[in-house]
Amino acid sequence: MPRTGRVKKRILEPDPIYNNRLVTKLINYVMIKGKKTVSEKLVYDMLSKIKEKTGSEPIKFLETVLQTVSPRMEVRPRRLGGAVYQVPVEVKGDRKSAMAMRLLLTYARKRSNKEFHSFSDKLVAEMIDISKGLGEAIKKRDQIHRMAEANKAFAHLRW
Repeated sequence: MPRTGRVKKRILEPDPIYNNRLVTKLINYVMIKGKKTVSEKLVYDMLSKIKEKTGSEPIKFLETVLQTVSPRMEVRPRRLGGAVYQVPVEVKGDRKSAMAMRLLLTYARKRSNKEFHSFSDKLVAEMIDISKGLGEAIKKRDQIHRMAEANKAFAHLRW
């Protein structure tokens, strides 16, 4: 945190092909070691495979998948009198989409290399699983919700 006021939020430019800010954000999340052209190729390849496999509009499909996997509640640590309590808090705005993308990419990367040829195949498979209500990202989201539900007794400690 800076000492002089709040940091201004940068507004991302929409990507050139789909003209969508969400795709730009996904490209930036996929990017490793500053290789943006590689991540662009992977994301555009993934979007074309989604259109091919599901027959639906890829941007709408991406939005619904991210909506599905984004958690509504999470726990944040709160220190009171030497004890640390896990306080359930509602997830809002940008953090919700950031967590959804992180979950999607984390569990897509963890998929086995034996059955998939590229990372875009892994992403497509994870997204299709999420749309069906399966997949590791959905399990993790449910685990986050269960943790928040279990600590509901500490909700009064919210700040």
